[in-house]
Amino acid sequence: MFERRDVLKAALGAIASGFAPLARAQAPQAAAPPPAASPSFSRDMIVEFARSLAGKPYAPPPTDLIQPFASLTYEQFVGIKTKPGSALWAGENRGFSIEPLHRGNIFTAAVDLFVIENGAATRIAYDQSRFDYGGLKIPEKLPDIGYSGFRALHAQPGGPEAELAIFQGASFYRAVAAGQNLGVTARGLSIRTADPRGEEFPSFRSFWIEKPAAGANALVIHALLDSPSVAGVYHFTVRPGEATIIDTELTLFPRTNVDHYGLAGFAAASLFTPLDRRRADDLRSAATAINGVQMLTGANEWLWRPVSNREELQFSSFMDVNPKGFGALVRNRDVADYQDDDQHWERRPSLWIEPLGEWGEGTIQLVEIPTESENNENIVAYWRPKAPLVGGAVATFAYRQFWCWEPPTRPPMAVAVQARSGRAPAAKLRRFVVVFSGDILTDQQKTARLSAALTTSPGSATNVRTFLNAQAKTCRVVFDVDPAGANFCEMRLVLRAGEEPISETWLYRWTL
Repeated sequence: MFERRDVLKAALGAIASGFAPLARAQAPQAAAPPPAASPSFSRDMIVEFARSLAGKPYAPPPTDLIQPFASLTYEQFVGIKTKPGSALWAGENRGFSIEPLHRGNIFTAAVDLFVIENGAATRIAYDQSRFDYGGLKIPEKLPDIGYSGFRALHAQPGGPEAELAIFQGASFYRAVAAGQNLGVTARGLSIRTADPRGEEFPSFRSFWIEKPAAGANALVIHALLDSPSVAGVYHFTVRPGEATIIDTELTLFPRTNVDHYGLAGFAAASLFTPLDRRRADDLRSAATAINGVQMLTGANEWLWRPVSNREELQFSSFMDVNPKGFGALVRNRDVADYQDDDQHWERRPSLWIEPLGEWGEGTIQLVEIPTESENNENIVAYWRPKAPLVGGAVATFAYRQFWCWEPPTRPPMAVAVQARSGRAPAAKLRRFVVVFSGDILTDQQKTARLSAALTTSPGSATNVRTFLNAQAKTCRVVFDVDPAGANFCEMRLVLRAGEEPISETWLYRWTL
């Protein structure tokens, strides 16, 4: 693993630079030629089109964005605002409205948007009257340059519409629950992420959005995906509520064999946490959009892996069969956990994913990438199936996403809510503190037999101590790690009552 880092730096340049350059990797693409607008529309029509598309050589479309939009700075681009009241279905009491998003800056790729109404699909033509261009000087009459994606808004009870989801850039999309800020980014499909052969970035090239009935509580979106290796169709059902739930069904048509691909992937930013405080002069307690990756294995073991901004590129693989769930979670919800009144990391969404159906053998892949900016999404994870995609065949998958404050499924035991590390008093040792919390820690019959089961490899752990606070429902585990001259150490920690696990399993890799 360590020998490959230099080789991978070039391939990972787009990831290491965060969300924006990921979009740039596919920016010179216009929309794939979608099925012709017709009096009728069906899901099968898109599926058959994707099947036909996969049988042809991939043809990247040209870059055709006109000036002044072809050379917009970031400030100019974000200065282009959608005018109030210009969203599709605004004021129609449909529960949702759609804002097409402008092209420019890193989002130069044209994406075709269609609205489905009464079984017919109609393309949304570019309309410059939708936008306030700020200080930009634009021609009086602009041609139809298309859009870069869209924002879905949802009507709030007794209040204005609020942002629900954004589909923009390659196969990326984001969503929030009520009251949240945008955070973790989902990926429709990952291909060769962190692979020496170079990453491929599939793109959503066309979207068909079903016009909801009055007062509807679900928004249905169809999408066409294309890349040099794979064409496919996605069917999203978006349901707002206490959590925003997105059910995703996908059908993939590989052009070639693909041995490294990822499902239900996500990316998030993590500049520093109490486990990796290398920026001592930052007044904040932490700057991270997620606290860690939660996993519920097919064998019903709950795993928790905190994430870190590493000094060098890091890979972790967690083997499993038929995983029951995984995701990027925010467990620290107090502003004092971050001390950041601008970013408000505590308001970012958790993203919990549940496979629908059996996914077989594979691994949850975690990639941690060094970064010097909190704007870079340097934490990437996805499910990598063991079985490859076979060229000329078809593959189908389904999963449910919960964009939430708290995931719907949680460990029925103590969970790790905090972890810190620093130099130990003894030379060359590293001290760790892991805090578990849960109602089970008030059970005197359990806690009378409490112990901390800790393993390290390489190296060894010493001075392991537990500090139970039944009133606060917490147990602090303090220990020192001696890496024995190695530059990394894998740790595995679980609380036990006798031989019975009473906490999730805390996993972490310390690196020099």
